[in-house]
Amino acid sequence: MQKKYLDILVCPQCQGMLEWHASEQELWCKASRLAYLVKDGIPYMLVNEARQLTAEECAAEI
Repeated sequence: MQKKYLDILVCPQCQGMLEWHASEQELWCKASRLAYLVKDGIPYMLVNEARQLTAEECAAEI
């Protein structure tokens, strides 16, 4: 995920900042506790398709 995209993308649920997690190919929003899949460089930013983050994932640092 390119930094220029991270600067403009926000969580569709809370408009919070997103963190890129390359190992999972996901964008994480710790405020809403959601992970959005990035497939072939395309972020899928649908709240109803997002994965719920665990408490451990929310507490982890990148």
